Amino acid sequence: MSAIPNLPEGIVRVGSADPDAALRQLLNSKDSASHVEHAQVEVEAHTNGVKTEAPWLLHDTPVENQRPIKVIVIGAGYSGVYCAIRIPERLRNCELTVYEKNDGIGGTWYENRYPGAACDVPSHSYQFSFNPKPDWSALYAPSAEIRDYIEASAKKYGADRFIKLQHEVVDCAWHEEEGLWHVKVKKPSGEVFEDTANVLISARGNLNTKQWPDIAGLRSFEGEVMHSSGWNDEYDFTNKRVGVIGSGSSAIQIIPKLQKQPGALLNCFIRSRTWISPPLGQGVQDKLGMGDKFEFTEEMKQKFKDDPEAWMEFRLMVEADSNNIHAVTLKGTEMQLGAQKAFEEGMKARLQKKPQYFDWLKPKFAPGCRRLTPGPGFLEAMVEDNVNFIRDKIVRIEPKGVVTEDGKLHEIDVLVCATGFYASAAPPFRTVGLNGYTLQEHWQKRATNYLSLATDKFPNHFFMLGPNGAIGEGSLTQMIENTGTYILKAIRKIQRDNIRSMVIKPARVRDFTRYCDAYFKGTVFLDDCNSWYRKDGQGRTGDVVTGLWPGSCLHCIEALRSPRWEDYEYEYVPEENGAEVNQLAWLGNGWARNQLGANVRTVDLGYYLTPMFQERDFGVPQHPRPEESEQYRIRPWCY
Repeated sequence: MSAIPNLPEGIVRVGSADPDAALRQLLNSKDSASHVEHAQVEVEAHTNGVKTEAPWLLHDTPVENQRPIKVIVIGAGYSGVYCAIRIPERLRNCELTVYEKNDGIGGTWYENRYPGAACDVPSHSYQFSFNPKPDWSALYAPSAEIRDYIEASAKKYGADRFIKLQHEVVDCAWHEEEGLWHVKVKKPSGEVFEDTANVLISARGNLNTKQWPDIAGLRSFEGEVMHSSGWNDEYDFTNKRVGVIGSGSSAIQIIPKLQKQPGALLNCFIRSRTWISPPLGQGVQDKLGMGDKFEFTEEMKQKFKDDPEAWMEFRLMVEADSNNIHAVTLKGTEMQLGAQKAFEEGMKARLQKKPQYFDWLKPKFAPGCRRLTPGPGFLEAMVEDNVNFIRDKIVRIEPKGVVTEDGKLHEIDVLVCATGFYASAAPPFRTVGLNGYTLQEHWQKRATNYLSLATDKFPNHFFMLGPNGAIGEGSLTQMIENTGTYILKAIRKIQRDNIRSMVIKPARVRDFTRYCDAYFKGTVFLDDCNSWYRKDGQGRTGDVVTGLWPGSCLHCIEALRSPRWEDYEYEYVPEENGAEVNQLAWLGNGWARNQLGANVRTVDLGYYLTPMFQERDFGVPQHPRPEESEQYRIRPWCY
């Protein structure tokens, strides 16, 4: 029962549209403010000329404490767009800027425009959960369609308001005395300016910085040279002698397309053995009766649009299909052994024209040690007469072509380097944390981290799809969404708790590193293969897994669900009068914002009774046995 009786309406209403102004009027304060940095300063007391301790401050702000805060995000791919949707949705009084070096939105899907570039997992599991697209053209959508989807999502939810294209971040430095990141950015004109922020988010992804092959004479080649993520759309491959270096997912998608170019002759320099898997969504194809077709019919797409139940059933089937194969990544399981046998049979069948190629390609390591790629058409292209499978090691590149270990010069007109990226490495620009320590130094040998999203010595700095942030099976976009939501909670904590800096404890980074190493010992990822999953800070394959989350996708979602704030160290915004920091300053002055301002609605003052909050925030107990609720069977309660 309330301690205060109901009062007449005229007395209750504060009479201002600005809750902060209303609060100041109500408290009859000369200089009260709603934010800690503007709070009234108590004058230090003096007794007989002796300075006494400054009085403890009660912060004059509602309990929500939405003090001004600024966030900078680097990159406008899936991760950056997610941040630019959720941050303005859930935070108030937050200034946001997203810097993107390219002249378009889409990140890796903007950069990777090579022939055959496509998603290698079902498209319906590679989209924002809140913005499903029922009319994907194919089970594995082409890169242009994914790029358009990311851009459309950014525009639909207003994320493009915050994105500055052709703005390349060239330097980041933490200024401890200010509690701010100083970020230098290069404009399209070449001019460099400096911006500052309380929080810095790297949404560059794990596969961003091109890794060129370390081969003598590369720059001496007189023909066209291009990296798979820097494709020259203007180049005509007709009647050209083409050299392709690499056997990863990019090369596997490029080769079938170039093989079909009129008059083209391909020299494929493939040293690494690799598994070519069946389609990762084969179960979905079979259930839909698609056979070996990947494109959706207009009838299928229309059904997804018109029938919400069928659409949801299909989406759940796609997610379940990918989340149900975690055992294939664990050595010696029935599923892992069965998958290897199926891969062998499938590759043999597709290489019947040149069966010796199976022995050339079949690895000794288990499937999954390297990134699994379905590669539709790759094996079929390799056995065609205009494709040369070259296994000899490249010793140098000359102006006219590639020289292999047997001394042969393979003359070519164009060289395609499908050689990947510097995964799990520091960015190409300087990033300075505490005491002048750079991320380049920190990750020189190994990209140590905490839950893929933070590392020690770098306060208020978070990573989207950072080291150990990708997934061997399951939905990568779910990894993005859950990581982004975790970071959003951290930003809100910094804002609400008047934190100047929060940084993960070195011991927790050490613990996560140990956990990763112990977990991956039982997986296929540590077999004897060259993989970007295991790259060190210099782009070389090492003996630890730095690219993947240590567990399943569902495991990651649960791990990030409730942040362990005790794993961080904090420094608080100092009091303006020099008093002891009030770490409960967020409690404010006893008011909530919903009580302040003109035109306060009844729903604002009794929101907790409305169905949306009862169901979302509180949960309506099932009777007569609340513990038997289906929602807690599907997903157990967590603090």
